[in-house]
Amino acid sequence: MPMQAHEIEAAIRAKFPEATINITDLAGDGNHWAAEVIDESFRGQNRVQQQRAVYAALKDEMAGSNGNLHALALTTKVPE
Repeated sequence: MPMQAHEIEAAIRAKFPEATINITDLAGDGNHWAAEVIDESFRGQNRVQQQRAVYAALKDEMAGSNGNLHALALTTKVPE
């Protein structure tokens, strides 16, 4: 069963409790999501390191063809 926006946010928030997280359903079908994660812990990391940290938080949900999260466009930032 595909994940809902609040489930994606909860999985990310478990690792980044102070982050600003915005989840968007890109296609309106509940299967193609975008997430913007803004967190101070990203400071000093390059974009690849930031995104790997977020994807690690979603590892179980994105596990192979049986995962509940199939497509996620990810943007990470440090707070301004």
